[in-house]
Amino acid sequence: MGRVGVLLLNLGGPDQLEDVRPFLFNLFSDPEIIRLPFAWLQKPLAWLISTSRAKKSQENYKQIGGGSPLRRITEEQAHALQQALRDRGQDAQVYIGMRYWHPFTEEAIARIKRDGIDRLVILPLYPQFSISTSGSSFRLLEKLWQEDPDLQAIDYTVIPSWYKRQGYLEAMADLIAKELDQSSHPEKAHIFFSAHGVPLSYVEEAGDPYQQEIEECTELIMRTLNRSNPHTLAYQSRVGPVEWLKPYTEEAIPELASQGVENLVVVPVSFVSEHIETLEEIDIEYRELAEESGIHHFQRVPALNTHPVFVADLADLVVNAMNSPSMKLADVPQMRKQVKMYPQERWEWGLTTSAEVWNGRIAMIGFIALLIELISGHGPLHLVGLL
Repeated sequence: MGRVGVLLLNLGGPDQLEDVRPFLFNLFSDPEIIRLPFAWLQKPLAWLISTSRAKKSQENYKQIGGGSPLRRITEEQAHALQQALRDRGQDAQVYIGMRYWHPFTEEAIARIKRDGIDRLVILPLYPQFSISTSGSSFRLLEKLWQEDPDLQAIDYTVIPSWYKRQGYLEAMADLIAKELDQSSHPEKAHIFFSAHGVPLSYVEEAGDPYQQEIEECTELIMRTLNRSNPHTLAYQSRVGPVEWLKPYTEEAIPELASQGVENLVVVPVSFVSEHIETLEEIDIEYRELAEESGIHHFQRVPALNTHPVFVADLADLVVNAMNSPSMKLADVPQMRKQVKMYPQERWEWGLTTSAEVWNGRIAMIGFIALLIELISGHGPLHLVGLL
């Protein structure tokens, strides 16, 4: 089989406060995160957004220790997975490729080439597939493979999603059960699944399977848990004015409080590692919201991290992938579809309907940029002394 490698894919996060702004820039430079009609707008808009949001984001990271623990935890998961594979007689090297911060996917690929890996399993640390998470990393990898003949010599297989795995479900159920048992009334606690949201257009226009996979995953976890507690699924972390998957977590919590729910056990269902969205958004922001709404018993189920059942199941998943027919990046169905974010008019000069539509869009982009400059005190106009 030759030298075997496993590439773990994840989002990445700023290691320290100084990393926050460039991390945000990388995030919003990704067209899978913000889709624009003109590619040349991507980086200027990413600069504006990252500059305007940096201070607030830094304050959030200060509340969890000054940086994201995601890299450390992912490295611990990689070490645990490597050991579990060796226990199964498979001497595989595990690599980490982050999408928006170090170690970047490109850095991981360079190490894979340097080590002479012959067979590679590409495993995203997202249980459910979305074009904005696994899909974004897959698209980058597809580009790297197309441009590098050395990579084309590597026999690889990709795992798009794995939320139906029994070991994953059992590990999630175990963590939920332990949290429930710490409640004063375990049978009355309301289990609240909070998943990272995506724009509704991703599902309706691009056929993103994320919503269907999250909903199915939630039901499978509840079936594995085998308890009669009521449960709710909602979506967090939305950005911008467009409609995202509903219900929104920040709206669902007060609604449950109005229905008389007093004990809430929150499950971060789309996250396998602690990071800003669990440690700050759920543990601080949503806890405060719950208490203000009248829910005074708020518990949060920890992320899987290196849960032994979870790690063992990942190792079995990798071994199975090695012994099964390879799935290539081009074989992932959702990789071939794009979200149509704008009507497909042809841009025209003059007083035509199409021209007015596009002129209005360009004017709106300029207006938003001016507002951000006025609020943040940064930008091209400030640099040339016009503001």
